[in-house]
Amino acid sequence: MFSSVLSAAICGIDGRKITVEADVSDGLPVFSMVGYLASEVREAQDRVRTALKNTGIRLPARRITVNLAPADIRKAGSGFDLPIAVAVLSCLEQIPRQRTEGILFVGELSLDGGINGIRGVMELVSCAVRQGCHTCIVPEENLAEGSVIQGIKVLGAGHIRQVIRYLRGQGELEQRSINIEEIRNRHKEEAGPDFSQIQGQFLLRRAAEVAVAGFHNLLIIGPPGSGKTMTARRIPTIMPEISLEEALEISKIHSIAGELPEGAALMTGRPFRSPHHTVTPAALAGGGRGPRPGEVSLAHRGVLYLDELPEFEKGTLEILRQPMEEGRICITRNTGNYLFPAEFMLVASMNPCKCGYYPDMNRCTCSYRDVRRYLDHISAPLLDRIDIAVEAGAVSYEELSGSGTGESSAAIRSRTERAQQVQRERYAGTRYRLNSDLDTEGVKRYCSLDRAGEKMMKSSFARLELTARSHIRILKVARTIADLEGQEQIGEEHLAEAVCYRSLDQKYWRKM
Repeated sequence: MFSSVLSAAICGIDGRKITVEADVSDGLPVFSMVGYLASEVREAQDRVRTALKNTGIRLPARRITVNLAPADIRKAGSGFDLPIAVAVLSCLEQIPRQRTEGILFVGELSLDGGINGIRGVMELVSCAVRQGCHTCIVPEENLAEGSVIQGIKVLGAGHIRQVIRYLRGQGELEQRSINIEEIRNRHKEEAGPDFSQIQGQFLLRRAAEVAVAGFHNLLIIGPPGSGKTMTARRIPTIMPEISLEEALEISKIHSIAGELPEGAALMTGRPFRSPHHTVTPAALAGGGRGPRPGEVSLAHRGVLYLDELPEFEKGTLEILRQPMEEGRICITRNTGNYLFPAEFMLVASMNPCKCGYYPDMNRCTCSYRDVRRYLDHISAPLLDRIDIAVEAGAVSYEELSGSGTGESSAAIRSRTERAQQVQRERYAGTRYRLNSDLDTEGVKRYCSLDRAGEKMMKSSFARLELTARSHIRILKVARTIADLEGQEQIGEEHLAEAVCYRSLDQKYWRKM
């Protein structure tokens, strides 16, 4: 007797159709599983057999063979338990075979027959839609996130007994209606950190606004307690509201990584990832035998914040160079190449030296060699990829004790949204989305300077010893500043501000 049901596997961030085939025949009583399986998938035979026994169904003493096809895709994770159990029961005619047609099954079984939640359900349901399935049965725990996907009936089950009754036509499974707009509106009402809580630091606040408006990378340098981390953590509050398309994209990545908040149906805010400086290269970039998204992908469409930048391993930081340029990261394994999206805004903060007070030699206790060694953790190629570097000075007592508050996040966000809307309209029909996406060809077309601007740029190029890459990044930042001011042409004042954001590497790195 033979039967098959549909399931799916996560390969990178994409769902791939898997056919679970079962055959029961005469022979020695054995439960054999094949199909390029990871250890947790091979263990499914014991979970399935025990779960069915505790549900009141004993498997016969016959040869049971289960194949997960195609055999050239490595199957990992525990989500194949439920489809294996259904395929075996269908093969034993405990379930009508025609009832399993057009249904994709995913879920992990516990020994008592309960169905546990798994990672990546949102993408697995999307895979079911692409395969033309009319129904997807998922763990009850994952029903909310699975129900976000439109165009398919998503049912949740908490026990295999419920699935058996449903397939026999003796009962119904839970179905949930998700109001995406209601979820997004609920997120808007939640109170959180606000830019109005930052006292002083006008230059830092302005640099953060420019960085968000063009999705530029930002480096904040300053002594301890100057508000670097406080500002960085408030940057997501001035970023434009997340669109539905972006929310689905971000949610799928977090679901695959197992990072979707418990019980949440959708990520409704921009991600803010702040890995500790002891993070490993694999955790930052993603990886593993069956590669999973790393921090750079979990920060997709949001902020990747690296606090105390020189404390990170130098080799780990160099991993950022490719995703910062290309907006994606490629991980190669013997099973194939896996592409993960990584369009993040890098925000980094650091002290100018180990003690934190250089170049104030009245307070700095570091030697010249100590300062040099500390700053050398950041290579020139990485520094060259940072569009804006700004200094956060010490905050005065008058600023801290003042009764006035700074501008709110909502007011700043209205300007960044307007600037990004200008960019989207300008680049409509092109491969660019925001100013940060511009390459050499795009800069020549959209960031032209007048004669006075060309003269200023030529002077700055020689004085600051700029590279070709930093020259392009200055022009992109100037384009963003002009967009914030509502100007079509980049003026001298826009270019001058953009050049100032590149002068700190001259002060700290090239001065030494």
